[in-house]
Amino acid sequence: MGQTTLLLGVDGGGTGCRARLTDLDLNVLGEGTAGPANIRIGLKESVAAVMRAVEASFDAADLALGDDVNVMACLALAGASEPSCLAAARTCNFPFARTVLTTDAHAACIGAHGGKSGGIIIIGTGSIGWGFAAGQDYRVGGWGYPISDEGSGAWLGGEAVRRMLWAYDGRAPWSDLLKQILGRFDGDPHAVVRWMAQAHPRDYATFAPLVIEHANRNDPVAHEILRAAGQHIDAIAARLNALGVPRLALSGGLARLIEPWLSAQTRALLVEPQGDALSGALQLARDAALSAHAGYHFAAVERSA
Repeated sequence: MGQTTLLLGVDGGGTGCRARLTDLDLNVLGEGTAGPANIRIGLKESVAAVMRAVEASFDAADLALGDDVNVMACLALAGASEPSCLAAARTCNFPFARTVLTTDAHAACIGAHGGKSGGIIIIGTGSIGWGFAAGQDYRVGGWGYPISDEGSGAWLGGEAVRRMLWAYDGRAPWSDLLKQILGRFDGDPHAVVRWMAQAHPRDYATFAPLVIEHANRNDPVAHEILRAAGQHIDAIAARLNALGVPRLALSGGLARLIEPWLSAQTRALLVEPQGDALSGALQLARDAALSAHAGYHFAAVERSA
């Protein structure tokens, strides 16, 4: 009797990692979660998180990785859009029959539009735009905080901390938001400097809920930050549309909270996603199962123009 073939999809982001195990008809057998899986920040830690989520999904299915199953996996990971990070991930010895490695944005785009033309803007710990049109994949942004990822949770938090220091210097007025952020550092700006020396994007993103909370209280600084975030996401949307991407979906933990701050032009392009990065990863895993080609694959092709 031949081995049973199962599909495994993994969505690894800057805040957390999700895994889903299905049969070939995409019936869910088990799911699992674990910590951050951004391979640009740390490959070893990310792979460990991936495997914890995978093992949890197998446990939920009353299976074990060592069982007599043929696993076709797609690992859609933040940071995989960087060639050096992708190359490093390819050296890992994943315990699957076949492994597709791609970025979480690419898988989210496939999931959102069922593999048809369309784009995705992910607004989570980081931000990135990804589109597919006329057989071509396009990437806009997502180069990593602090040099990119505008409008993301990390960016929101960083802008709030920046403005708090402006207020401390006397260069900008205080608001309740900024006072609360300074309180997180016990009123000591030097504590901000010490924290900054070791902070990751996810650490900056912990301040994003404060920005949202105070925006709901009409805090003027929170409103200023969210208006700017909306403008950054508008710019990503406009570029994808100019490249021929006909429709866009939003994804990520902050997507619904940023949406009201987007322009009417951007909102006119928005559609509800058919699925998410996990469903996109599972589609890629299913394609791998049906393919005659073995080994590692990176299905997305980047173009800068």
